[in-house]
Amino acid sequence: MTTTESVPTEAGPGAGEVRVHNLTMSVDGYCAGPGQSLDDPMGRGARALHEWALATRTFRRMFGAEGGSDGLDERFAAAGDVGVGATIMGRNMFGPVRGPWPDESWRGWWGERPPYGHPVFVLTHHDRPSLTMEGGTVFHFVTGGPVEALELARAAADGADVRIGGGAATVATYLALGLVDHLHVALAPVLLGAGERPFARVDAPGAGYRVAEVVAGEGATHITITRAP
Repeated sequence: MTTTESVPTEAGPGAGEVRVHNLTMSVDGYCAGPGQSLDDPMGRGARALHEWALATRTFRRMFGAEGGSDGLDERFAAAGDVGVGATIMGRNMFGPVRGPWPDESWRGWWGERPPYGHPVFVLTHHDRPSLTMEGGTVFHFVTGGPVEALELARAAADGADVRIGGGAATVATYLALGLVDHLHVALAPVLLGAGERPFARVDAPGAGYRVAEVVAGEGATHITITRAP
């Protein structure tokens, strides 16, 4: 393990890569709490995980607020948007609706102008037409699995990077397939005791991943994990 004081560069990890950023994890390894619901989308107790992020300028701007911190936490938070041309997310991250889509009334957690500004590919088992939002975000619903979603996202990104946006199960799927090139974990000083653990079913060393960097921020410890070519 290498401990440094470096921070992400303005250029991002590299064109055409598959990246995960701001994956916040508790000390006991959980990235979401139990009992996810419309009122508690991250699960019970999980809001405490993200206090570091919610204090940054990047995340405050995402939710329409001003101000925010401008230190190491902010640099890592902001790096997740640099050089990204498409995002992949699981259906649970898009919303709380389960099973076949009853209608098209659910349009995401973010209002009519989601904070993406590029194509977003949502993994699902049920067909739904693409959804065009304000600000350049278009949600595409992919029923062919994670590999197909990545192929579509890479084509849409047109040489830019693809971000795996979450949630924890979706990140775990791409890690297990060895498809993530760059992973940023923000380790929060929180214990959850239950929930979703993205590394529970992943042989990370066997898939070629290694810890490249550890940096202590103001509210979280930032761990960069990379995959050997």
